[in-house]
Amino acid sequence: MGNLIHAGRALVGDLLPTIAFAVMIALHVDVRLATAVAAAISVAQIAIYALVLKKPVAPLQWASLGLVLVFGAAGILTNDARFLMAKPTLVYAIVGVVMLKKGWMLRYLPPVAQEHGRGAQIVFGYVWAGLMFATAAANLVVAVWFQAWWPAFLAVVPTASKIVLFAIHFATVRAISIRNLKAAETQAQAETQAQAA
Repeated sequence: MGNLIHAGRALVGDLLPTIAFAVMIALHVDVRLATAVAAAISVAQIAIYALVLKKPVAPLQWASLGLVLVFGAAGILTNDARFLMAKPTLVYAIVGVVMLKKGWMLRYLPPVAQEHGRGAQIVFGYVWAGLMFATAAANLVVAVWFQAWWPAFLAVVPTASKIVLFAIHFATVRAISIRNLKAAETQAQAETQAQAA
């Protein structure tokens, strides 16, 4: 359970501004206020990581901050609903590109699984990128052709898809790590017995 909390805490932290924005839109909070709150959350996260915790800021967090600030400022200045509805498409596509970096998910792997779950974790990094691209495309379709449904879509689909993928990801990497660990232990025992004989 501790491993699940470790991985979930880091992932939720990276996605917190997006989650907050989606929840506020679903609650019909003014779009400018929702954007400003998401930007403030991003800035606060970076400040806490860099200044308070003295930890390195992950590339995904920097990308998230940049996107929130640039697109948030543009949305607030233009107050154009079409831009704001299409903005998540750009955000998800850019985040998807950032997620194509090999090994970006390794920081979410608990120390006990670093050796045995590394390969699966790298593969899931690409799966997450695919989810971002699929979400980007779905958002564009809803924003252009189903505008009345867009707030509900934004509030439910991106978050729900991430929760489902997170559950699949966690269960798969955990099972692979345990299998690989047992195989390594069995091999070590066999080598020890061979040396003793």
